[in-house]
Amino acid sequence: MRLGLIAGGGRFPLVLLDAARSQGHKVIVIAIKEEASEELIVAAARLDAALHWVSLGQLGKCIKLLQEGAVDRAVMAGSVKHTKIFSSGLILPDLVMLSLLRKLGARNTDGLLGAVVDVFRDHGIEVMDSTELIKPLLACPGVLTGRKPSQDETQDIEYGYRFADAIAALDIGQTVAVKDRAVVAVEAMEGTDELIRRAASLAGAGVSVIKVAKPTQDMRFDVPVVGLGTIEIMRAAGATALSIDAGKTLIIDGPEVLSAADGANIAMLARRIGDAGVERADGTAPAHQQ
Repeated sequence: MRLGLIAGGGRFPLVLLDAARSQGHKVIVIAIKEEASEELIVAAARLDAALHWVSLGQLGKCIKLLQEGAVDRAVMAGSVKHTKIFSSGLILPDLVMLSLLRKLGARNTDGLLGAVVDVFRDHGIEVMDSTELIKPLLACPGVLTGRKPSQDETQDIEYGYRFADAIAALDIGQTVAVKDRAVVAVEAMEGTDELIRRAASLAGAGVSVIKVAKPTQDMRFDVPVVGLGTIEIMRAAGATALSIDAGKTLIIDGPEVLSAADGANIAMLARRIGDAGVERADGTAPAHQQ
């Protein structure tokens, strides 16, 4: 199968490219200049994948390149900072993107990316589930690290769920930071990394981070991702616990991430969607529920 990979920032596109090629797919990479890592140049050459660079807003060029490569399925991977959409002069939309933007009622993440997916479909390109080729990297439910959350951390995490779920449902953000049963910071356009730094500046060490999927998470785009960078930022900020949603969150470089969390003494767990609490990997409940 010929597969188009629309690559934003971070390691997600690199991992996905490697997985696609290992499964025998011919890949055409469309890398976003303002976001994608230059590591893609080396990776694409090593894996015999075509690589093209486009700027934010060049939706028509992206579609043309995929069509010229006879691609009818594509996957979106990697981050695009939403703040750049509002940075004056940064995005020069082509006619296809300009038409899309004029039709949008709101430029929230789901609205914008959902409209992009629709435009791809209109041009004969189906955007697929971004986790389809890397299902093993989706978080399994339970405590994922050697250290389970303390009772205080568990209470902070469970306190934070309803706030994280609420902002995710409103498509504001997907992460909150909590300390002593108080919400310290709420994610908006700045992204998870900046949220963690801001929480540390406001409340110091000991913050718990709760990152959730949206109630109606579209797995084609904006899937929650954590990686080595997340753990490093938490370590530097003195954050001590991280909760993610099982089955909906990608742990990029999985074992290395968990090893890094253990090395930083960060407790990491994955909530089973729909559960009030979080079971351990061995099926037992957290200490305060036993």
